[in-house]
Amino acid sequence: MDLSELERDNTGRCRLSSPVPPVCLKEPCVLGVDEAGRGPVLGAPPGPGPMVYAICYCPLSRLEDLEALKVADSKTLSESERDRLFAKMEEDGDFVGWALDVLSPNLISTSMLGRVKYNLNALSHDTATGLVQFALDQGVNVAQVFVDTVGLPETYQERLQQRFPGIEVTVKAKADALYPVVSAASICAKVARDQAVKNWKFVEKLQDLDTDYGSGYPNDPKTKAWLRKHVDPVFGFPQFVRFSWRTAQSILESEAEDVKWEDSETGDPKGPGKIKSYFSESPQTCLRLPHRYFQERGLESATVL
Repeated sequence: MDLSELERDNTGRCRLSSPVPPVCLKEPCVLGVDEAGRGPVLGAPPGPGPMVYAICYCPLSRLEDLEALKVADSKTLSESERDRLFAKMEEDGDFVGWALDVLSPNLISTSMLGRVKYNLNALSHDTATGLVQFALDQGVNVAQVFVDTVGLPETYQERLQQRFPGIEVTVKAKADALYPVVSAASICAKVARDQAVKNWKFVEKLQDLDTDYGSGYPNDPKTKAWLRKHVDPVFGFPQFVRFSWRTAQSILESEAEDVKWEDSETGDPKGPGKIKSYFSESPQTCLRLPHRYFQERGLESATVL
């Protein structure tokens, strides 16, 4: 799997895909969707790394051939077993196709902490929808879609069914253990994630870099220790870390320096007053400096309305 695009720039996302088997352009196909790495605060083998969404598809007439590969939920397989099964799917490229999106920790954090919030469920839904649409745009004759759920399966299924009205959509919890085509997608996602983390290039110049991250999950003591070791008191964490996670935020609050913004109010321990105070003759209004917004625009408090 060639992840050189992500290795050149691991601050955003990258999409990879196999060639579309000619048979998938003609015959009705079944398509599975799954992800790897929703839960971690950082990327760490053997645990989850950057979030990866993947699709895998094949003709309905060849579904038994896919099942014959003995694909299973990637979480139940060792890394070598996943690599072997992915290589086998590549060999069977005459009837099996795949595509995936690798979402970096930096992209996830900036999405979740932006001025307009973009939560992880919405990011997951949109990424999965985009991959299904990508397959359709490539000419894949998609007839059925099976998805491992994020959130309530009924709501997610209804949303996908409205988006793709001509396709039979099924969303289930633990779909990666129920449907072989979803199992195949989970293997693609996990193989890509493991490789991305293993070859991760830190953009920061870190001294004494420790690559023993633990599992990567927020409740892992080894992961917490790694976060504390590599937090900068001014700049925070490397971009490898999902700093939108509460675990990372708690460590920042305890280990990093406080930030004072230049427009923070001074000399007013009570904090900003109510909006009505700007239209009042109370002594508090006279003593308190106006916010910079009003000073820069030459605005004064109104005493008569």
